Amino acid sequence: MTEAGPLRGVRVVDLTAMVMGPYCTQIMADMGADVIKIEPPAGDNTRYISVGPASGMSGVFVNVNRGKRSAVLDLHTEDGQAALRALIAGADVFIHSMRGKAVGKLGFDYQAVAAINPGIVYTNCYGYSRRGPEGDRPAYDDTIQAECGLAAVQEQLTGEADYVGTIMADKVAGLTALYATMMALFHRERTGEGQEVEVGMFETMASFMLVEHANGAMFDPPLGPAVYPRTVAPNRKPYATKDGHIAALIYNDKHWDAFITAVRPEWNSELYATLERRAKQIDTVYGLIAQTLRERTTDEWLALFRELEIPAAPIHTPDALFDDPHLAAVGLFETVQTQHGPVRFPGVPTWFSRTPGRVRGYAPELGADTAEVLAEVGLTIDAKPALGSG
Repeated sequence: MTEAGPLRGVRVVDLTAMVMGPYCTQIMADMGADVIKIEPPAGDNTRYISVGPASGMSGVFVNVNRGKRSAVLDLHTEDGQAALRALIAGADVFIHSMRGKAVGKLGFDYQAVAAINPGIVYTNCYGYSRRGPEGDRPAYDDTIQAECGLAAVQEQLTGEADYVGTIMADKVAGLTALYATMMALFHRERTGEGQEVEVGMFETMASFMLVEHANGAMFDPPLGPAVYPRTVAPNRKPYATKDGHIAALIYNDKHWDAFITAVRPEWNSELYATLERRAKQIDTVYGLIAQTLRERTTDEWLALFRELEIPAAPIHTPDALFDDPHLAAVGLFETVQTQHGPVRFPGVPTWFSRTPGRVRGYAPELGADTAEVLAEVGLTIDAKPALGSG
């Protein structure tokens, strides 16, 4: 077993900002890649968007940029561009989150980068694919949640269009950028060929939403609207109990039969006998369960559901995750000692028997590694602001 991780030896030149791209490259760093975060003199805006122990080290930034090195380059100058070209020459991956016109204007579109390093995997993280008419529109998580149908699905549930309480589009697109980049690296390992990869947030979330919601709209002629009825059933929500709330899914035939045998034998009828029949009246079924679960306490239901092997869980806050006994047992959280004191990171959620990932260290201060990174390609700062000294 090695502590290096499965991406040991992979060098990533990272020109992403905010969350989509940095989340992708954070996982690469956790898995052993050398991720060089290229920042403008003002730094990634995410440095300043939430609480942190020091200016420029917000909690969001620290989490999605852990284990990386920060080099400040002013890419609007010849010196900054020359330094970036030198870094690209020895990299395996080039990834950015600028709009297509902007990265091209700087002189770092795929053709320019591939001319320097033909074997490189070049990943574009866009709001919208540049192959379509919206290619140069700006995009953020909120606008993509609206445009991909997620806010409308929330409206079906609550009666009002709404965002979900997490930056889902950014994170799903970041994971998509990760797997797309890894597939391109796998192809390069087999053939030696580099290539360009494009990941659009809108396309990613449209595909993500339509996994289940495409439903009857996929067929010709359509067999129904693009909606999966179970997920928008008004009664699909945590159930109120005698003293709180509980999440439970009494759904398939095995779980249904166990529940009605133990709690509601009078529901043993042809009306609810099969999953197919229950699915056609799913909101009615949810309503019946909701009435029943009010009769006992949360702990009483949890004990019974565990005995019956019915999926169920209490309602936790994000704060509670830091003290969850299961997460503690599997070692999800990793504490890193930093100049700002100990930081407890939510670590790597996957497990490898031979090449495990881990949190590689704290997030870098702005430009902290500029001199080191440039020295590795034979360059010195020489007090030039374009190369991170100003």
